[in-house]
Amino acid sequence: PTTFIVSQRAASVQYADLILVLDEGNLVGKGTHDELLANNEIYQEIYYSQFPKEDEA
Repeated sequence: PTTFIVSQRAASVQYADLILVLDEGNLVGKGTHDELLANNEIYQEIYYSQFPKEDEA
């Protein structure tokens, strides 16, 4: 079965097979957590606002 999860919490979606990143209603990224964390600025902003990098904590 297919499940859709709409969330602003990175922890809720980080293990999903596919994550779609929206910004003001526009699709700005798609991929796995690792792919988006490496390549998508918007996803990085969301993730690191919730889970600060260890050197910034």
